[in-house]
Amino acid sequence: MALIPYDPFRHLESIRRDMNRFFASDFPSLFTHMDEQHWMPRIDMHETANEYVVSCDLPGLERKEDVHIDVQNNMLTISGTIQRHHDVREEQMHRRERFFGRFQRSITLPADAATENIRATYKNGALDIHIPKTTTGTKKRVDIEFH
Repeated sequence: MALIPYDPFRHLESIRRDMNRFFASDFPSLFTHMDEQHWMPRIDMHETANEYVVSCDLPGLERKEDVHIDVQNNMLTISGTIQRHHDVREEQMHRRERFFGRFQRSITLPADAATENIRATYKNGALDIHIPKTTTGTKKRVDIEFH
C-alpha cells in the first residue's frame, strides 16, 4: 500500500468546486447540494430571426434514451444520465475528473418561444435545441385616450 503525503490544501479543491457549482446556476439554491453524482451542464442560448437555439455540451451520451428534453410553462428542462463503464478498481484510480451520473438543467424560455415543433440534434458531444418563435405574439402599440 502506497503512502500518500499530507496535503493541507487538498480540501480547498472541493470548496472551489462547490463555489463554482453555486455560482454557475441561474438561481442558486442554498438548500440543494449538488454532489458528485449530480451535474448541471452549461448552456448557451442565442436567437436568430425565426428561432431560439439552445446549445449544451453533453459529452459521453451513448443512447437517445439517456437524455430527456421537456418544456412546461415556458420552462425548458434538459435531464438524463451519462454512463461510463470503468474496468478500473477504485484503489487503482489516481484522478477522476470526467463526469458520469445524473444531470439536469432548467432555463426559462422567452415569452415568444413556441413550444410546438421543437427540434433537437446531438452530434459530437453537443446537444442543440431549436425552438421556433411565435408569429402571433407580435408587438402591438396601445392607443392612449386623453381626456
